[in-house]
Amino acid sequence: MARALYIHWPFCAKKCPYCDFNSHVRDGIDVAGWQKALLADMRSEAALAGGEALSSIFFGGGTPSLMPPALVATLLAEAQTLWGFAPDIEITLEANPSSVEAANFAALASAGINRVSLGVQSLDDDELRFLGRLHGADEALRALGTAQQHFQRVSFDMIYALPGHTPELWHERLTRAIGFGVGHMSLYQLTIEPGTRFASDVRRGRLVPLDDDAAADLFDITQALTEAAGLLAYETSNHARRGEQSRHNLTYWRYQDYAGIGPGAHGRRSGVATVRHKKPENFLAAVDRQGDGIAEARPLAPPEQAAEALLMGLRLNEGIDLAVLSERFGLPRTGLVDEAAIVRLKALGLVWSDGPRIGVLPPGRGLLDALLSELVADSLVAA
Repeated sequence: MARALYIHWPFCAKKCPYCDFNSHVRDGIDVAGWQKALLADMRSEAALAGGEALSSIFFGGGTPSLMPPALVATLLAEAQTLWGFAPDIEITLEANPSSVEAANFAALASAGINRVSLGVQSLDDDELRFLGRLHGADEALRALGTAQQHFQRVSFDMIYALPGHTPELWHERLTRAIGFGVGHMSLYQLTIEPGTRFASDVRRGRLVPLDDDAAADLFDITQALTEAAGLLAYETSNHARRGEQSRHNLTYWRYQDYAGIGPGAHGRRSGVATVRHKKPENFLAAVDRQGDGIAEARPLAPPEQAAEALLMGLRLNEGIDLAVLSERFGLPRTGLVDEAAIVRLKALGLVWSDGPRIGVLPPGRGLLDALLSELVADSLVAA
């Protein structure tokens, strides 16, 4: 049963270098047509994944902060009818910190949005240009101020370990960011993904990323400053004041079911992985043809589900309960984790264990990917 709902809005205001889709840009969007399709997709999913009140809804995608507020209100009303809302439901909107989007914040708050996640990424104009962002630092700060006026909860993200970042520079940048008083921050190290512009620049010698030791020093600074400010780390890259953790993302990390509607949306439903058609035209055609936008609904074997649950859950400071996973997926503890690796990594001060629970300690968080490859049982990796 879905506890969370993800709604993907596939349009941007203008062509942008960080879009997921080349087809985002549209002139004269048929809002009525999209409302009809999204409602149909939602109703179809609720018929299969209903029965439990929603604890969170997340609007993501292209530029959801430019969705017509009336459409947002209509989708929320239908979700409440289909699932029901938990008394303290979290309803998050993802937004770029531009003046155009900030102008829509008041109306979106009136439509029912109570939390916003801003893609600030940096407070320096040169770094924003390097990252390919279209907003400037001053514009981002104005949008942040507007968001704090209209939404109960505000989060924003920043990227560090950029070329040229020194411990002193990152200390100053993060101290300034913390000073804006938000209750949640997502702080990500720059990663060089294959096939990206950054990867090409590294290959050609145009970009020299920080080495692992330098990035680890910045990670340690991040943990120290956020903890001192009361923004406690609850996941590898996410920090929050008590009670302000992202409930929606916790659904993912705790491997609970969630419904995903709209073009390109993913979901998990009782061991079935759902994927909606990514291209908007294909999504609309599928809804007309079959009543939903699903491109694939693939049953996941228990070992595959267990591997996903481990890879997600070990990102959390709370760790995972192996006894619960063993019962859920019908696998013995030794079929979930490598016991010898746990002993070895505990001795190194990188992981902890307490009865059936295991987790990653702060010194291991900067090495998470490497630790996961050791901790997860070989049988699950092969699955």
